[in-house]
Amino acid sequence: MIEYTELHHVSLNVTDLSRAKKFYSEILCLEELTRPAFDFEGAWYGIGNQQLHLIVLPHSQTLRQDKSLSSREGHFALRVKNYAETLAWLKKNGVNVLEKPNSVSGFAQIFCADPDGNLIELNVDQSEL
Repeated sequence: MIEYTELHHVSLNVTDLSRAKKFYSEILCLEELTRPAFDFEGAWYGIGNQQLHLIVLPHSQTLRQDKSLSSREGHFALRVKNYAETLAWLKKNGVNVLEKPNSVSGFAQIFCADPDGNLIELNVDQSEL
C-alpha cells in the first residue's frame, strides 16, 4: 500500500522560458523559487506548500497542438481567494478565459492557458461567490 502526504509538484513543458516566466510571474503572480543548476532550462514556482516546475522542451509530446481552451483537457487547478478579482485581472492583462461560474463540480472555475497552451484552472468554492 502507498500512503501519501501531499502533492509535491506539477511539471509542465514550455518552449520559451522567458515568455513562460513572464506569464507565470507577472500574470499568474506566482513566486519564483531558487532552482537547482540542472543541465536544461526551467523555472520553479511556489504555490502554498506545493510547487510548479517548468521544463523547457520545445518538442515535448505533452504540448497540445490545439491551443483552444477546454475544461476537459489535462490541466491543473489553483484555488484563488476571489473569483471576480481574478477574472478581472486576467481580462485586464489580455488573457483569454473560459468562465464556468456554475460548474456542476461545485467550483466556480476560470480556465486559461499559458503561452504554450498548458491549461490552468483557477477556482473558488461556489458558496464564496
